[in-house]
Amino acid sequence: MRIPLILTLALVWSLPTMATAQNTGAAKKTIYSFQVTTIDGQKVDLAKYKGKVILIVNVASECGYTDQYKAMQALHAKYAKDGLAILAFPCNDFGGQEPGNDAAIKKFAKKSYGVEFDLFSKVSILGKDAAPLYKFLTSKEANPQKPGDVKWNFEKFIIGRDGSIIARFAADVEPDSADVLALLRKELAK
Repeated sequence: MRIPLILTLALVWSLPTMATAQNTGAAKKTIYSFQVTTIDGQKVDLAKYKGKVILIVNVASECGYTDQYKAMQALHAKYAKDGLAILAFPCNDFGGQEPGNDAAIKKFAKKSYGVEFDLFSKVSILGKDAAPLYKFLTSKEANPQKPGDVKWNFEKFIIGRDGSIIARFAADVEPDSADVLALLRKELAK
């Protein structure tokens, strides 16, 4: 059976278009693909932070590292005008050190540390109940240099202005340490 020339040409011309459509698929996922809930219960698309340098931290009110709130607030006060956004996600996954509800967490953070940066609703970041954002942040696809579960409260992720993960720091690295500050300043200068 012979295929008419016009049909053959139509098929040949459509192949590159079909291949391009399959290869482009969905756009690369970034943190801007996620929706989270504020500490006051409002849904927020992380796309609202597009173009900012973001410091994401899982926080807890009864942790040995809780005093890092002070350094986080100082960073917010100094660099928010330059495009730094600090996103704090309370989490009770490590030693039950964030037992309060959202209202108690907000009251504690504001009263004890004068927190003005963005606080979000308490989330789980480990196991099957892990928040989608944290599944993404710890995945090999999104973070090929440092994938894997968060190890403790106050672990830090620095996100560049393009939504990509720039760095990850352990809980014992202070938010205002030389290494963190150097990266934040470098990203803010872009």
